[in-house]
Amino acid sequence: MVDGEPASTLAHASRLARTARDPVSSAGMDPITLRGGSLGVVLIPPVGGAIARFWCEQPGAAIELLRPASDLALTRRDAGGMACFPLVPWSNRIREGRFAFGGRTIGLPPNRSQDRHPIHGLGFQTTWTVVDLDPARAVLEHGHAPGAWPWAYRALQRVALTPASLELELTVRNESDTAMPVGLGWHPYFPRTPGTTLTARVGGLWLTDAEVLPVACVAPPPDRDPGRGLSVDRTALDNAFVGWDGDAVVAWPEWRVQLRLATQGPLGTLVVYTPPGEAFFCVEPVSHITDAFNLAAAGRTDTGMLSLLPGESVGATLTLTPSIA
Repeated sequence: MVDGEPASTLAHASRLARTARDPVSSAGMDPITLRGGSLGVVLIPPVGGAIARFWCEQPGAAIELLRPASDLALTRRDAGGMACFPLVPWSNRIREGRFAFGGRTIGLPPNRSQDRHPIHGLGFQTTWTVVDLDPARAVLEHGHAPGAWPWAYRALQRVALTPASLELELTVRNESDTAMPVGLGWHPYFPRTPGTTLTARVGGLWLTDAEVLPVACVAPPPDRDPGRGLSVDRTALDNAFVGWDGDAVVAWPEWRVQLRLATQGPLGTLVVYTPPGEAFFCVEPVSHITDAFNLAAAGRTDTGMLSLLPGESVGATLTLTPSIA
């Protein structure tokens, strides 16, 4: 996973607010705020098309539904310290940055100093352009020209608020003249309390080696089965769950708040990261397992890896709906 900074205070998060009618500055770092009823979301397009904050206004308080961006993350333009960022054109790690596809071997450099395996694609480390904006909706675009990743592609992310939900949509189009492997999804960070739980129906759990790369898929043990409800603070995970039905619930009983995650499209994998001692955890709806490109090249047909022909597109949606008692 991308390591995140500790959750910021509400006072810090509040200073991010800016209306959607305000222009994006020439420096490109002015946040954009969208509003829908009592819900608000702050976007930082130059930092990987990331969300910096998602909250719900309540009488006398604001409930943070995603971990707000930290001052340090904003200063460093670090997507790993934001509230959520899109994953494209792959999710999680590619072993040693090498894989075979379409009769050639692809070599990618590491993209984090602390990890020798490139992770989480290209989109989270580049600027996304605002192509459409109104008070409750923004459309962001990221285009990639061939380089170490030898395929051209274009990604669009739509972020929209209704009075009930935050709706995210991500689409990727292959703009190359050859087929391209692809993965997509989102990497949200959630605030963590002693009572926080995660519930999701899954079919299998990928065990990992010391470098968090998959080695075997097993039935989830009872103490690591989100179908039974997981206590986030008592369960250390950095694993991909497969056979996910696209629906999950994060609950904070201390706040009497629940957040439902509902997806559409090819997001059959749920990556769960619960680092001990941290004030956050991650529940990532994604299209494929870790190192899917290599496992698919080795003959596995259950990795979730997608392939787009020239001109083809693939898309997925994630809807976050809070419920407050």
